[in-house]
Amino acid sequence: MRRRLIQSTLAVVLVVLAVFGVSLVVVESRTIEESAEESVRSEAVRLVSVVESRLVNEEPVTEETLRTTVEGDRYIRVEVPGRPPIVFGDKPEDDVIEARQAGAQGETVVVQQSEGAVRAEVGRTLLIILAVTLLAIVAAAILAVRQAHRVAAPLTDLAETAERLGSGDPRPRHRRYGVPELDRVADVLDASAERIGRMITAERRLAADASHQLRTPLTALSMRLEEIIATADTDDPEERVTVKEEATIALAQVERLTDVVQRLLTNSRDPRSGSAVAFDLDEVVKQQTEEWKPAYRVDGRAIVRSGKTGLRVVGTPGAVAQVLATCIENALMHGGGTVALRTRVTGNQVVVEVTDEGPGVDPTLGSRVFERTVSGHNSTGLGLAVARDLAEADGGRLELLQLHPPVFALFLSRDADQPV
Repeated sequence: MRRRLIQSTLAVVLVVLAVFGVSLVVVESRTIEESAEESVRSEAVRLVSVVESRLVNEEPVTEETLRTTVEGDRYIRVEVPGRPPIVFGDKPEDDVIEARQAGAQGETVVVQQSEGAVRAEVGRTLLIILAVTLLAIVAAAILAVRQAHRVAAPLTDLAETAERLGSGDPRPRHRRYGVPELDRVADVLDASAERIGRMITAERRLAADASHQLRTPLTALSMRLEEIIATADTDDPEERVTVKEEATIALAQVERLTDVVQRLLTNSRDPRSGSAVAFDLDEVVKQQTEEWKPAYRVDGRAIVRSGKTGLRVVGTPGAVAQVLATCIENALMHGGGTVALRTRVTGNQVVVEVTDEGPGVDPTLGSRVFERTVSGHNSTGLGLAVARDLAEADGGRLELLQLHPPVFALFLSRDADQPV
């Protein structure tokens, strides 16, 4: 492309120079020739006037008196009746420009000039025009190279940007070139890079969220299955009932796990697409305490619930269960002592508080525990961040009310149809 731009620019310049150069040569040549002819005629008229004036005044008309009035080395011939002709100057041997003028006293003046001098003048003019033309071509070539670089370099840069974008590097370059059309293409590429970057970030975030969120129900599910395996071979009717209950709970956990996966996929596509409904909060709290009791029992700890019962809230049961599961697991892994779930009402909101008797949250972290990758115990730092996102997707929120002992509170909208 750069070569084509240079070639096309030079072609246009050469055509223009050729047209105007030939015209200028023709015009200048004619001008020089006409100027020489006019000068010879003027010289003849002037000499006739001088000779006639001397004849009228009876002054001598000689070569000496006339030579001082003639400029240059032109050939002059003056013929006066009854006198020998007066001749001075070198007679041209090649083509000449001649002017003949007769006076009132019968005198005749002939002035000749060699055309070689005229051709020499035309040649000098042609050399000047040729030099100017060459300078114009050189200047045009330099400007063509610069212009081609100015146009081709941004296009090459845009091609590299598109190639980087296609190879998986979505970082926008924010380069502009001072050309509206090229800047428009750069704007579109930068906007596409930002969209692709957001899409890649969303996909990576979904993978991280899914892997983390699936770990919690899978841990509880594995514990339930261990309970089932431990009592599978018993002949005791009561233990068989226990096996059936454990299997039922495991099945419920699988169903909730499916709901969590669907929830994560929905949030990844459109975080605003909520599926909030009115439901009984007691069922979710009870289900979570029952699910996590085996894990706490293995760790020699307990999980209890308290507070107001019979509350109905607006949200997604699966998401609320997952948020509570994250807080409970967080207390199991990083807390200590008994974990308590307490429900209360504040205004038009229902609050579920999860607290334990452990060391609490590092004061240097504070509310930053909800930021992704922020963790005070070498964990992934995703759990609380994802839990807050799940809570906010249904119009609720997850807050850290107290550092020590740690108190995490899930705020949910209260069902407007429930009597106070």
